Amino acid sequence: MDTYLSPSRFIDSDHPAVVEFAETHRGSSADLCDQAVSLYYAVREAIRYNPYTFSLDPHTLSASFALAASESYCVPKATSLAACARHCGIPARIGLADVRNHLSTPRLIALLKSDVFAMHGYTELYLNGRWVKATPAFNRQLCEVFDVAPLDFDGVNDSVFHPFNRQGQRSMEYVVDHGQFPDVPEAFFFAHIQQCYPHLFAGDMPALLGDMHSDLSRT
Repeated sequence: MDTYLSPSRFIDSDHPAVVEFAETHRGSSADLCDQAVSLYYAVREAIRYNPYTFSLDPHTLSASFALAASESYCVPKATSLAACARHCGIPARIGLADVRNHLSTPRLIALLKSDVFAMHGYTELYLNGRWVKATPAFNRQLCEVFDVAPLDFDGVNDSVFHPFNRQGQRSMEYVVDHGQFPDVPEAFFFAHIQQCYPHLFAGDMPALLGDMHSDLSRT
């Protein structure tokens, strides 16, 4: 279990920015489950979800980078929650899966050339003797735009994407579960993304600019 409590390259729980954020948002309760819940909501809301922040620079996967940027996509948000949890003495690891997203934007689907989001990231926290899934990716404001209830987390039940939105339309489904890891497996992560989206690795690929809110304002 020591592996899941120790700082690592991307789950950099000893970074000053991570330490400060975790101490600010862990709450006043001595109960680790309560602290995990507080950290979940803090990461979900403090780091705005923006898939256009994806970069081939591995440094952008780290918790400290995401916290400094205040916006990121699912994997760095997952490392951020894991890093904060480890600082607070809660064992944490990363999970990766390919998901089919039915509530993406036309621009993002056109960019990916697919409605499957490869290497979606979530966090697993070891609480009360078992691993519990937590997905802090989508902040409340973005969920409201897509008419999807923001994911709650109680430290007991798995928090994963709702399969349907509030209107009963399919929202997101898990296609492939790649498993859990003590840190983001850099080589596997980028190799699989390149396999799924080879055009993103082309030398003439322009920088990914924009955000989900501006996408929707164009429609």
